[in-house]
Amino acid sequence: MQSDIATMTTLDLFSTVTYNQPDETNRKVLPPISAPKILVVGSNTDYIELLRHSNPGHAVFLTAQAERNKQMDTTIEEWEELSWDLEDDGENILQALKDHISSWKSSFGGIVCYDCDSLELAAFLAEKLQLPYPSTKSIRHCRDKNITKKLWRQNGLPCPRHRKVTSAEEVFHFWQEIEGPCVLKPLAGSGSDLVFLCTNRKECDKSSRIIQEGLQERKAIRLYRKRPVSSFLAEEYIAGEEFSCDFTIRDRAVEILRLTRKIKFTRKPFGTIDAYMICDWQDAGLQKTILADILLKAADALGLSNALCMVDFIVNNQQIFLLEMSPRPGGDCIPALLFRATGFDILSRALEFAGNQAPAPISKISGNGLIALRLHAETSGEIVKINTNSLYQDPRTREINIVHSAGHLITMPPDDYDSWYLGYVLFRPVPGIPVEEQCLELRQMLDLDIKK
Repeated sequence: MQSDIATMTTLDLFSTVTYNQPDETNRKVLPPISAPKILVVGSNTDYIELLRHSNPGHAVFLTAQAERNKQMDTTIEEWEELSWDLEDDGENILQALKDHISSWKSSFGGIVCYDCDSLELAAFLAEKLQLPYPSTKSIRHCRDKNITKKLWRQNGLPCPRHRKVTSAEEVFHFWQEIEGPCVLKPLAGSGSDLVFLCTNRKECDKSSRIIQEGLQERKAIRLYRKRPVSSFLAEEYIAGEEFSCDFTIRDRAVEILRLTRKIKFTRKPFGTIDAYMICDWQDAGLQKTILADILLKAADALGLSNALCMVDFIVNNQQIFLLEMSPRPGGDCIPALLFRATGFDILSRALEFAGNQAPAPISKISGNGLIALRLHAETSGEIVKINTNSLYQDPRTREINIVHSAGHLITMPPDDYDSWYLGYVLFRPVPGIPVEEQCLELRQMLDLDIKK
């Protein structure tokens, strides 16, 4: 077994970094750091534990009560977290925050959000607490893919042709108009949730029906709740390599923090990413100055300034086509991949940025070939066994993180895009064999037994 393979817990993914941490046995009796705290809005418990250990005493977490209920066994201090119903009225949440921070005689010095669902709440709270953060208007521009692309095209920025549609007939008319395949997606969705490729009339009809049924089923979810269930987006399909990157804008200067290529090689639902690989400009065929200029103009068009953002884009014949942008760092397994490959902690950088600190610039973004392979189930049912011994024994493996265990129920897309995700493997591919082939080989090493 490889000696440098990390354990399977999320917290340990970042454990090799050296931080100025207090002794855990004494930490509970230490008073909170007196400096103003960074308010972290709507994060999951995994991120909370990572940030508590990498930045002890610097953050207060506003956590959804439902999320905290998933992980009650924690050493988190009372002052560090306010658990609340994040679907409550914003004014009620604001008052609860004020009461919480006042009771500990502290204050807020910044605000950060890592979660798409909570971006608008973060903007509301930032405005009321007079903290620097993108405006509610700019967040809404980002969260509505139709408005995003409309503003980009109005400002001469490259992105797919698109149309807000309400029926299969409208989708097919758009398909005819662009004379080629189109992609259907929710106006406010994230990831591959309800994303479909349509190459003919039959697929236009079928995908339109599925996406509208899916939106109807999800209408109570915070991410979709304020959107009409009958409307969705049709956009031109553009072939090419898809990338994601994190960047900051401060005083109109752009610093690109991370560039990641998305790897797709299976027949999973369209839009599903099989793996990520951190790359440099030469590998991506991009010029850094040109990309930085496009990112600044794209952020300007959406009303974003002085923000840490992520952006997805496609490169076709060396031309960049923007897909979406959001004022948060990239999620999924990207933070763990980035840290393992380069030692750069993007979650802490977002916290520092929110606190208006001036960290050292990033000198390189190359990930030395490390790849994050995402693991998915292939059928619905109950997990009877999930064993990673063969993966651990493979010399290419560097880290394994499995998020489910025996007893977990899996429902396949398009009904559910969360439960089929099993975790990820970070590995360093050997030369001479296609990366996609090695990903498939490693995936087959996961010993997974599912009872239908």
